[in-house]
Amino acid sequence: MAGKKREIQLQAVIDNQSLWDEMLQNKGLTVIDVYQAWCGPCKAMQTLFRKLKNELNEDEILHFAVAEADSIVTLQPFRDKCEPVFLFSVNGKIIAKIKGANAPLVNQKIITLINEERKIAAGEMVRPQYHEVALVDSDSEDAGETCSESVDEPYSIVIINPDAVIARKVLEIKDKIIDAQFVIEAEDKRLLTKEQVRYFYSQTANEPDFEDFVSFMTSGLSYILVISQKKEQQPPWGESEANSEMEARETGRPAGDGQVAGMKHKQDSLHEYMGRQHLSQFCDIEENITNTKLIDIFFPDFKRMKSIKLEKILALLRPYLFYEKKEDVLNIIQEEGFKIMMQRQIVFSEEEAQTLCKEYENKDYFENLIENMTSGPSLALVLLRENCLTHWKQLIGPSTVEEAREHLPESLCTRFAMESLPINQLYGSDSLEAAEREIQYFFPPQHTVALIKPHVSPEQREDILTLIKEDGFDITQVKEVLLTEDKADKVYFKIKGKAFYKDVLEILSEGPSLVMILTKWNAVLDWRRLMGPTDPEEARLLSPDSIRARYGRSILRNVVHGASNTQEAMETINNMFEGLLPENPDED
Repeated sequence: MAGKKREIQLQAVIDNQSLWDEMLQNKGLTVIDVYQAWCGPCKAMQTLFRKLKNELNEDEILHFAVAEADSIVTLQPFRDKCEPVFLFSVNGKIIAKIKGANAPLVNQKIITLINEERKIAAGEMVRPQYHEVALVDSDSEDAGETCSESVDEPYSIVIINPDAVIARKVLEIKDKIIDAQFVIEAEDKRLLTKEQVRYFYSQTANEPDFEDFVSFMTSGLSYILVISQKKEQQPPWGESEANSEMEARETGRPAGDGQVAGMKHKQDSLHEYMGRQHLSQFCDIEENITNTKLIDIFFPDFKRMKSIKLEKILALLRPYLFYEKKEDVLNIIQEEGFKIMMQRQIVFSEEEAQTLCKEYENKDYFENLIENMTSGPSLALVLLRENCLTHWKQLIGPSTVEEAREHLPESLCTRFAMESLPINQLYGSDSLEAAEREIQYFFPPQHTVALIKPHVSPEQREDILTLIKEDGFDITQVKEVLLTEDKADKVYFKIKGKAFYKDVLEILSEGPSLVMILTKWNAVLDWRRLMGPTDPEEARLLSPDSIRARYGRSILRNVVHGASNTQEAMETINNMFEGLLPENPDED
């Protein structure tokens, strides 16, 4: 009876149309298991739902329900079907449908939608305009997300394995793919989970060394690419089919062969081309994907990502505007849908000011402008938004007040004009190429070391890695390692003489830790801020959104560790990664 009580608490029971309509009034996300009266709800998924309910801890915006198709008019299309169906309702609208007990896909979809709800509640993003999914069912549909979620054209997924990432083969592989007239539609660098590896490589799961292969694929960073083929593609590699056949005869194997154990054996163009370029041992390819079932494992928002062109640019508030109207401008930036990725105050040297204001160098007020630009701090911002470059230019207006008043009187240039200096008090990058250079200059990347401790569950580890990425860090290197005393000394050298160090070693001996190099501007301080205070209880009071506040249990079991300063960070990185740190953090 106790088990039944927990089940009812976890999933609301919807067995008539009135309760269905009432359920649609839920705030946030509701995950609905649609079942038939004769076979009951999907028991296999309840463990996952209970885990997510506990770990996400979002009772106000995450709900679970079971709905009997036989008793609800809206669910009539699902009657007399034995395969499980899961519907996802966001604020009363059914926005996704997954067929089958596909735990990795359902898990990823829930986490993605809850993260969106959190960002919407925090004012960090505008609610997406979802298309409502038609409640139809067909035996001809594949298991997984239904045809309403199908992609418009076939894609390929390429996984570049951890050895290739360490060997810095990523740029070469991406360049070869582009040279061959393929398009990289989406890409991400991440530590794959065991569930993702097992799902992607399910066809080779019966091989005797499969679990060793899973361990290898989860031991370090991989790159995941979604590839499409350019329309009217010409043969990109300059080799005829005759040459391909000749090569096959010479090598004694089919053209394009040469994969390591565990790889998929496809023979179409991308796979064949990568084999010819002697790169297939570094990456695995799944081709001709025509629905999002597999893509959503790695890119749950792929369809929306394709339709949204996110861009990063540099923006500046000149000294007068920063001093007088900073809050007004920052409020406008948020209202216009920009996300501020990074910001810093900076006092320009005369040389920097002259370079930045070069377009005005022939004006009679140029000297006054340089004097103004060097008189006090300016505010530099990195902004992120869909079509950011164009929207920022339109928002701030022309480079001079005279032009703005004539052509764009509603622009910020006019609104925040400084009468004694007739130029725009705001600046934005002229192009995406210029933005990349400017961001690199004003926000030079820094490295720090981060550690996720062994007592963290795989699900919590995945959540922490997501938080790290959302905070703007690039995960430059990763290794999973059991921190025996000699290895722990390389990370915790500052405290190895302390009385409590033996307790730290005991915690670290419980299993492998994940050691990472994190890269971004101001990385050391930003990682310490994201971690939160050492004591999770203190963190919950002072920094409730920090990692330790969310997942920490005690001072010893406080989930994560980081360097206190840049010197400590670099010493730990040199100790643990032995020359794997790239000279240029953005190399890959």
